[in-house]
Amino acid sequence: MQQGEGSETEVTWEDQQNINKFGRLNNRFHELEDEIKIAKETNENLEDASNELILTDEEVVRFQIGEVFAHVPKEEVESRIEQMKEVTSKNLEKLEEERDTVLAQMAELKKILYGKFKDSINLEEE
Repeated sequence: MQQGEGSETEVTWEDQQNINKFGRLNNRFHELEDEIKIAKETNENLEDASNELILTDEEVVRFQIGEVFAHVPKEEVESRIEQMKEVTSKNLEKLEEERDTVLAQMAELKKILYGKFKDSINLEEE
């Protein structure tokens, strides 16, 4: 663990726990980023579907339920899409809140770990 001026800092059990916690939080952060990206894409797709539905003249449209397409009245499809958009938006908000919490915890751990180990530890993304 020598670097720079050759100073060596002892790693305590608590320090190791903080390093491990930072690693777990970092992994969760990346998982959340992926989930947020997927939720945003889903939201955009639902918005596009809603806009396309507005443009159609048909009273009965094909709507995918699971693996099958069913002929469903336009009004029912509109309400289903709105419900799906609400659920996706709420999920997106929850994911973004969790991401912010994880980032705050990571910042706190960075402050603690950099305070003790200075240049001997690297917690930044490459």
